[in-house]
Amino acid sequence: MANAKKYTMDELLSANEEASKKGIAGDTVNGTVISVKKHEILIDLGNQGVGLVPRREASFARNLNVGDEVSASVIEAEMDDGYVLLSLRKAVKDKGWDEIQAKLDSAEIVEVTPFDANRGGLLVEYEGIRGFLPVSQLSAEHYPRVGSADKDEILQRLNSLVGKGIKVRILDAIKKENKLIFSEKEAIKDGLAERFAELKIGDIVKGIVTGVVDFGVFVNVDGIEGLVHISEISWERVNNPSDYVKVGDTIEAKIIAIDKERLSLSMKQLVEDPWLHEVENLKKGDQIEGTVTRITPFGAFVQISPAVEALVHVSELGEGSDVDPEKVFTLNERKSFKVLDIDKDGRKISLSISK
Repeated sequence: MANAKKYTMDELLSANEEASKKGIAGDTVNGTVISVKKHEILIDLGNQGVGLVPRREASFARNLNVGDEVSASVIEAEMDDGYVLLSLRKAVKDKGWDEIQAKLDSAEIVEVTPFDANRGGLLVEYEGIRGFLPVSQLSAEHYPRVGSADKDEILQRLNSLVGKGIKVRILDAIKKENKLIFSEKEAIKDGLAERFAELKIGDIVKGIVTGVVDFGVFVNVDGIEGLVHISEISWERVNNPSDYVKVGDTIEAKIIAIDKERLSLSMKQLVEDPWLHEVENLKKGDQIEGTVTRITPFGAFVQISPAVEALVHVSELGEGSDVDPEKVFTLNERKSFKVLDIDKDGRKISLSISK
């Protein structure tokens, strides 16, 4: 200890100042971007020297420009070349959240490119922040309208959107929860409102089939979703809509109702109702033949021509209310009937068994 070097107060203060300039790993430092290259970013840290962001973090700095003020984390206080090794992940993410908040506040439309998909929607990244575009927020063009049980097909449809740019608005952004939600519906709603205003009931429109389900057909009409209910596909009885159209088909349909989000469409109303033609010469009291197509507790339905189905009510099967139609009729049997009534407005024909 007797040979220990003695330091003056000025030397101690100077050494302490130099040490404070270097910082330690984990510190947060502020600086100004002085160079942005493909493999490195240099940041002026003032009296702490020059910081270097390495190649492995270059992707986090793609939104930075020379002159930008940034915060960074110290990884190594001094490398062999004298630079301070920095991490910009936090800095870029912070700037990304600032940009996101600005876009949310202004309701600006931005473009995102999904990088993955699950059955709930699409995974995207914007301004260095990962977010989510739920399937419920997709437009009529992209919404995977399939049967509820076709989960594999839903995922297949969503996967087809991976790598493709989609115009969206930010629906929700909460930095502390790392929550970022997008909506394609919100991005197109202004344009849709204008298109809705141009449409009226009775218009004939063209659209692309986007989904075929048990209860009907979904159609994209210039960005507006339309539904052809199963009862409006054909004048004939429709058991399976997929027998008439498939996804990707272009169809014409008539607008029969308009609400704020969807068009109700009819394919069958574009052609003459064959029912009216086939009953044109039919009158009460006529004897006809028909085929039993359905048997129910209240009677039996009978096909008397390709487009005309009539009903034999249980009250026409005999006295009393305990007559069982299944004991009177056999499915697909052909029998003779008498026409009791014809209601052309209601498209109904009542029959009784010929005697």
